[in-house]
Amino acid sequence: MLRRVLVTGLLVAFVLPFVVACGLLQEPEEASGPIEAIPLEVTAEEQQPTATAQPEDTGVVEEYPEPQVELTEETLDPYPEGAEATDEPAEMEATDEPAEPTGSGLVIFTISPENSQVRFELNEELRGEPKTVVGTTDQVAGQIAVDRSDLSATQVGIIQVNARTLATDNDFRNRAINNEILNTDEHEFITFTPTAINGLPDSVDIGETVNFTIVGDLTIRDITNEATFNVEATLVSDTELVGTASTIVSRTDYNLIIPSVPNVANVEEEVELYIDFMSNST
Repeated sequence: MLRRVLVTGLLVAFVLPFVVACGLLQEPEEASGPIEAIPLEVTAEEQQPTATAQPEDTGVVEEYPEPQVELTEETLDPYPEGAEATDEPAEMEATDEPAEPTGSGLVIFTISPENSQVRFELNEELRGEPKTVVGTTDQVAGQIAVDRSDLSATQVGIIQVNARTLATDNDFRNRAINNEILNTDEHEFITFTPTAINGLPDSVDIGETVNFTIVGDLTIRDITNEATFNVEATLVSDTELVGTASTIVSRTDYNLIIPSVPNVANVEEEVELYIDFMSNST
């Protein structure tokens, strides 16, 4: 029995580092392609048609009175003697009232990956020294619909980040993130699906900055939890919207286990997420 335990312990001691080493050395899958926004399906309140009252059916047939004028050749003549016929139609009364506008004032802004960045930050100890690990990617996509005269109509589409493209300053760490922590071979995208927008003012002027929150479902690998992003956004022009969205997630909530590797210790539980975005109207 003791011998079996010793053998098992030796196997674990030799095999586990090998498995971890495979995760650190194996090249992860590359991105399947440049990221593209999932089209935002803008929803608007549909105007309900006004019901028109129908005349009540009494079942009584109305009798029309006999004509009071005797029908003769003179009364049937459309142009009696002395009257001149004219082919000119009656003039229509002009109106200066403009046509009623149709459609909503929503403008769709699409995030530009080339001018945007997603990053995560967490603290650890590397060789006994404190270090802040920063991972970044420009592969972020999504759409935002804004009516600057009525911000209550604002809508945010699904935001996606290609996890395979996240990179830090260390290749070994990058492979560990892809192969061991995020399993990006199977779960290429991190997804945020908004469910509510809170704290917006009534309207916004060009050049004005607004602060609000977006609540939604954040999916990392195959685990989904509710998350709230704090957003600071500026409407630079009618065609450009920029800003930063940030939140904090717990590694435990997403079962993000850091592999045991030499010289790395005390990895922080909380991970800060940031989306620095620039978007343009389409």
